[in-house]
Amino acid sequence: MATILTASGSTVLADETDDQRRKRLRTVVAASLLGTTIEWYDFFLYATAASLVFNTVFFPDQSSFVGTLLSFATFAVGFVVRPIGGVVFGHIGDRIGRKRTLAITMVLMGAATALMGVLPTAASVGVLAPILLLALRIVQGFALGGEWAGAVLLAVEHSPRRRRGLFGSIPQIGLALGLALGTGVFAFLQVALDDDAFLTYGWRIAFLVSIVLVAIGFVVRLKVDETPAFTEVAELSQKSSAPIRDVVLPPNTRNTVLGLLARWGEGSAFNTWGVFAIAYATKELDLAKVPVLVAVTIASVVMALLLPVSGLLTDRYGPQRIYLIGITAYGVAVYPVFALFGTENLLWFTVGLVIVFGVVHALFYGAQGTLFASLYPTRVRYTGLSVVYQFSGIYASGLTPLILTALIGAAGGSPWLAAGYLVLTAVISVVATSLIRERDLHLTIGDRPNRPHRADSTAVDSTGSENIG
Repeated sequence: MATILTASGSTVLADETDDQRRKRLRTVVAASLLGTTIEWYDFFLYATAASLVFNTVFFPDQSSFVGTLLSFATFAVGFVVRPIGGVVFGHIGDRIGRKRTLAITMVLMGAATALMGVLPTAASVGVLAPILLLALRIVQGFALGGEWAGAVLLAVEHSPRRRRGLFGSIPQIGLALGLALGTGVFAFLQVALDDDAFLTYGWRIAFLVSIVLVAIGFVVRLKVDETPAFTEVAELSQKSSAPIRDVVLPPNTRNTVLGLLARWGEGSAFNTWGVFAIAYATKELDLAKVPVLVAVTIASVVMALLLPVSGLLTDRYGPQRIYLIGITAYGVAVYPVFALFGTENLLWFTVGLVIVFGVVHALFYGAQGTLFASLYPTRVRYTGLSVVYQFSGIYASGLTPLILTALIGAAGGSPWLAAGYLVLTAVISVVATSLIRERDLHLTIGDRPNRPHRADSTAVDSTGSENIG
């Protein structure tokens, strides 16, 4: 079942017909997109609830400010646990394969989210309520720790050579759709129900819907084949005995450090515009909840539509260049966007969010998966990708709403100190991304780096296998 290179530049199995290849790629796209949409719906549904519900339902005895901080603190815990899940599932993914690992993460994630929908409130069981919420958030974070890297590799390692960037953007589309679905469901429920009904049972509906979504996603993922890249490594007995060791030690040390820093700007950006902006708009700007959720949903949909464009640009110009341009644009846009927010006008808030989240974020987020996947050889790629994405998630993603809330509080409600922090994260990411050397990017199915990426080149390694990007 070795992989071979076709004249069109596609990765195929040795005994695979054209029809079988097309069917395999359609299944891969469905499994990657549907799976990540569901996983991120579950994860960011919690983020939306943390902004709008949990400070009241689980921390009712605190002031609004303190309750929001505590709610975001439980949100951040999920990011702290994600690296543990990343190491565990990364090891499993590099040892037994991508497909089975992703099935496990989906079941864990769905179960934790559904159980949140039936949790008792603080009014019913007191302090036990936030403790149970925290425990389920830990399970969520652990499961998601192995999800993103596996979904990216499922797409990238199955993809045609000249569409590596496009396929690498597919799991990112799932994130945007998951966020849009979560905020959209919350907006609908708040319109359909009065405030008392929403706080009593309405918010629970959004969490219980996860049961149906996970069942569908699980079935689709069981139909997908293992990636040709992993299959080749397994057949050649090249699997690493200790992937985490190989990721942190030379020759991978440099790429790991630079990857961790390169992601800082992206992580802070997403959780600013997709999570923190909801609380900021409803509490500091005094905008109505439903229109704010609609604005985030619109920006998320725009991002989902533009992510494939980023993928195509990645195929044309290379992932490093596109990621660098996008992160730079984000740093430049921070202050103007907060100025638009400061008008306290819903239209300008939406315009700013669509620009910085829907357009700018799509540019570099679409290239991210392909870029970070190329930092490591196939034999440790699942672990390496998980380490970069999940460990950076602690400081780049999970702590961002807390940091911004604290900085705005310290500045007496002014957002400019918080905006300065976001610009700093962008600068760090720009520098780190610039320092990644193209000669160190792993573009072949084997364990050695290849020559710099060229959109019109198709290299073949010594086994006759195609580059895997």
